[in-house]
Amino acid sequence: MSASSLSFTHTVTERFLRYVVIDTQSEADSPTCPSTEKQKDLGRLLASELQAMGLRDAHLDAHGYVYATIPANTDKQVPVICFCSHMDTSPDCTGKDVKPQIVRNYRGGDIVLPADSTQVIRAAEHPALADQIGNDIVTTDGTTLLGADNKAGLAEIMDAAQFLIRNPQIKHGTIKILFTPDEEIGRGVDKVDLKKLGADFAYTMDGETAGNIEDETFSADGATITIEGVSTHPGFAKGKMEHAIKIAAAIVDRLPKDTCSPETTEGNQGFLHPIGISGALEKATVGFIVRDFTDEGLKEKEALLEGIVKDVMKAYPRSTYRMEVKQQYRNMKQVIDAHPEIVDYAIEAIRRAGLTPVRSSIRGGTDGSRLSFMGLPCPNIFAGEHAFHSRLEWVSVQDMEKAADTIVHLAMIWEERA
Repeated sequence: MSASSLSFTHTVTERFLRYVVIDTQSEADSPTCPSTEKQKDLGRLLASELQAMGLRDAHLDAHGYVYATIPANTDKQVPVICFCSHMDTSPDCTGKDVKPQIVRNYRGGDIVLPADSTQVIRAAEHPALADQIGNDIVTTDGTTLLGADNKAGLAEIMDAAQFLIRNPQIKHGTIKILFTPDEEIGRGVDKVDLKKLGADFAYTMDGETAGNIEDETFSADGATITIEGVSTHPGFAKGKMEHAIKIAAAIVDRLPKDTCSPETTEGNQGFLHPIGISGALEKATVGFIVRDFTDEGLKEKEALLEGIVKDVMKAYPRSTYRMEVKQQYRNMKQVIDAHPEIVDYAIEAIRRAGLTPVRSSIRGGTDGSRLSFMGLPCPNIFAGEHAFHSRLEWVSVQDMEKAADTIVHLAMIWEERA
């Protein structure tokens, strides 16, 4: 029996509206895990709802992770698959007091957000709206982000879990559920217990356009340039002072203007991006993120950066610099390509959900990037979220429902092919 032949009563929208009003912003400067205690407010709710579904092992751990298991209902030996989403929202835009609204039966055109008329989701700037005619679109009132990244994924996984539990005639292997904190600040799997999770393969539900399956991400490094200048009294500084802040500013100014930056690249092009500059006369630091789809591309950009630094430093002979590069994550494709069935089954599930599958790359990273290299291959499936990290964020009800359908079909396909 196929899931499409059953009466799939979706709870995804009501769940989503319940989750987005809980403030779960993460905080990069916090040393704790989770970085903000308020993320646990949502974690406790999710664990409670999973327990109410009958998943006895559902729980929130001390680090803010939610784990749960849907037991197998087949005699086949099926690989254990996990569905994963993150609970935090981006620090880039406030997520406090979110007031969602639903634009019913969208007829096209711009969407003016009610609490701030300067916030307009313009059809010309959001081409994905053209595919939403007749659908119901959830937005904010214009004063906060929405949190579809990634509470849409949470709601979709919860909706699919409820459906599978209520329809035991749908055969599936053991399914694990994992909800993580702090993904938005790059620490989403820092404290995950993969042994406790016990999954063979996983999928994050954290992609954009309906039908997309993403099996490739950026590889990512962080680079820090530390400048040691020469300090002296400014009244007697001629020929003596070498100002560390000015050296740092000169380095940033020498970066390529027409290439190698986020604002000048697209597709499979990587970039070198300054994210912070701080310090004083004697010492200053500049932080960068380096992104490319290949390790070789990362090395090229890091060599470019160091070449710029060395060239700038020639004008400051008594000053010194130190460059530190730290690995952040790597392109998941290196791992996933060894297990082609993971993506093949997802493509088939998307097709069975009534969508045209599109295989694509992410100009960014997900929890799945790091999970893949930790031994849990993990591509990314669409959740329907758009314009994330902004007050113009939106998601369509129908896309969330299709994502939940995809999860159900995927569980079935793993059992069928076992």
